[in-house]
Amino acid sequence: MRTQVSITVDTEFSIAGAFRDRTVCPVAEQRVWCVSDYKSHGLGYMLDCFAQYGITATFFVEVLNRHYFRRDPMRGIAEKLHAAGHDVQLHLHPCWAVFQHEDWRERARVRTKPSIDAFYGRAEDESLKLMEYGLETFHTWGLPTPTVFRSGSLHHDDALYRAQARAGIPYSSHVGVAVFDSGDEQYRLYSGRHERHGVVECPILTFRDWKVPGKTHLKSLTITGSNFAETRMLLEQAHREGVEQVVILTHPFEYVHTSDQQMSRMRRHRVNQRRLARLCEFLSENTDRFATDGLSAAAAMPLRAESSRNVLLKGSLLKAMPRMVEQAAYDKYAMWRLKHQPVVPWSTSTGLPNLK
Repeated sequence: MRTQVSITVDTEFSIAGAFRDRTVCPVAEQRVWCVSDYKSHGLGYMLDCFAQYGITATFFVEVLNRHYFRRDPMRGIAEKLHAAGHDVQLHLHPCWAVFQHEDWRERARVRTKPSIDAFYGRAEDESLKLMEYGLETFHTWGLPTPTVFRSGSLHHDDALYRAQARAGIPYSSHVGVAVFDSGDEQYRLYSGRHERHGVVECPILTFRDWKVPGKTHLKSLTITGSNFAETRMLLEQAHREGVEQVVILTHPFEYVHTSDQQMSRMRRHRVNQRRLARLCEFLSENTDRFATDGLSAAAAMPLRAESSRNVLLKGSLLKAMPRMVEQAAYDKYAMWRLKHQPVVPWSTSTGLPNLK
């Protein structure tokens, strides 16, 4: 049996400090396309890479940003992803909903429970309303109705799953234990597929990164957080142990270094781009063992008894150490280089760089 490998891409804009600083504005397309040196090193690079190796990725598209960006710039991105044959699904960051109120600055400053961007602790009816807005947005865009939902920052609790079941979205990918741990044992899910309140959860793979006497370190599998040697080892381990699905997380903005939240200076992130390319090449060369049909297809497979096996795969300190050294050195070098780059002027009308 082939292991289903789902490369999932959270595709979102950024508040960029606007809640705290009146002099700045949220950032739209440049957070996704990441144009530097007249080339898109974010989404553009990813789409080229997926096309080259025949990979169907799953893009979780954030839609609540429409409350601020009235020109709806995410629509064109979502349409492009769908036209390219990728799996386009629903992503929501509740913080964007505050922009529907004229006094949004005051509301953003008030500390509340749940926090402004959390689904954890949010009332079931409130979460349902946000999901219904997301479903209506996809309908407005003329895109297929989402069947998979991922919450912002991977926040989750029982109320979220109950709301999702009421919204009629059958599958989710909210859990990444090393990113957000609710403290509830029933959501400490490392791998597999698990039914919760009528929703099938497909967690981002979480593995034991390393273990030394007295300490075990967990890590959720991401492109920016693991080198190719680690990822390959985990994929092969998953296949040997019969783990039916591996979910990997990434974002378009991880393929550039940037000097600030406004992304006024950017530089290609060669290390992360190389990791993605090597992963895609490996998957394309091993289709006898691994399938990449998108998360919605993988989630919809019939549940078997072994689907809910919660296997904690094991990483290697010998592979983790080179990655940590490489990342620290490369990040320091990139930030030094960014200091010497000119500021890119962004168009206020299109949200894209002025490259004339």
